[in-house]
Amino acid sequence: MAIVVTGASRGIGRATALELASRGHALSLVGRPSSALDRAAVDARSRGVAVNVVPCDLCDPDAIGGAARRIESESGVPEAIVHNAGIVHRQSIEETTDASWDEQLAVNLRAPFQLTRALLPSMKAVNAGRLVYVGSISSTLGSKNAAAYCASKWGLVGFMKSVAEDLSETGLMAMAILPGSVDTEMLEGSGFSARMSAEDVAKTIAYFAVLAPRSHNGGVVEMFGT
Repeated sequence: MAIVVTGASRGIGRATALELASRGHALSLVGRPSSALDRAAVDARSRGVAVNVVPCDLCDPDAIGGAARRIESESGVPEAIVHNAGIVHRQSIEETTDASWDEQLAVNLRAPFQLTRALLPSMKAVNAGRLVYVGSISSTLGSKNAAAYCASKWGLVGFMKSVAEDLSETGLMAMAILPGSVDTEMLEGSGFSARMSAEDVAKTIAYFAVLAPRSHNGGVVEMFGT
């Protein structure tokens, strides 16, 4: 078994992969092929755990299906899935093209749905597992020049809550974590100052992915920082 982390090449995803590896958990890292993703895998393996890199363009539904099959064949039924991958294009409404809108919703909302749908049957079969959806404080409020991003993150929380209802009579759990201003590349151009580190968020994700009681099913944890 392994914990699946999407978007592990940088920021919160990378910090989460290293935090989980430090706690002894094998990993399946899902994302577009890159030297950054490879470095994250090397650094995670240096913690003494098995790490499977699963190349996948999360905008491509066929690629997501193939990634899910590879995860199950090479690493077994996921112990947990951390749906972390996300993108933002900081644009006004007038500047936002259909392509930009579609890409942000594809990565931030459609991909978590498709990966959940693909991996949930095997997790239900063993009646165990956790699904952690990484949203944003933008899941609860609007942000200037980020309409598509906010729409996708609001949608992600609604999706998670429906998943949680589906899981209420099982041994599985779904919940969401909503970080505020995190010291990562994604914060650039937002106009906000960093109020927490990626490692702060990673420790929170690791707790809910591994240790938290299943009674947190359907829960939303907001992180406002200090």
